[in-house]
Amino acid sequence: MERKVMIVDDEPDIREVVKVVLEPFGFEVVTAENGDRCIEELQRGFRGVILMDIMMPGMNGWETIRKIESNGLTDGNIISMLTAKEDPDTDLSQMTETVLNYIRKPFKAEYLVSTVEKYCAWLDQNQKAPAVGN
Repeated sequence: MERKVMIVDDEPDIREVVKVVLEPFGFEVVTAENGDRCIEELQRGFRGVILMDIMMPGMNGWETIRKIESNGLTDGNIISMLTAKEDPDTDLSQMTETVLNYIRKPFKAEYLVSTVEKYCAWLDQNQKAPAVGN
């Protein structure tokens, strides 16, 4: 089973924490500091779980997802939003085909690992992505 994860976040500390948490569990972690870098990684063939920050300078998380969709780069990927927001963003209701859920920052390491493991298993089995919030 391939266990690839891309963390897209403008905060270097968040990218590093995700790497430190996931790599010991056998995940290959790719980091992207912004939406443009995420698109580049996808165009180079990245397939796996994408943990996308919502609030980033330049192209925010939602704009990045719209670009992923318009460029046909959704196949083989599951996207989960990372947010410090308390309430879900209204954009989530428009993107239920692409975005599965929110992971709120700060997150518990155990929750992050179990969520990413579940999504990797779904991708490995080539199943349709689960419904939002599962």
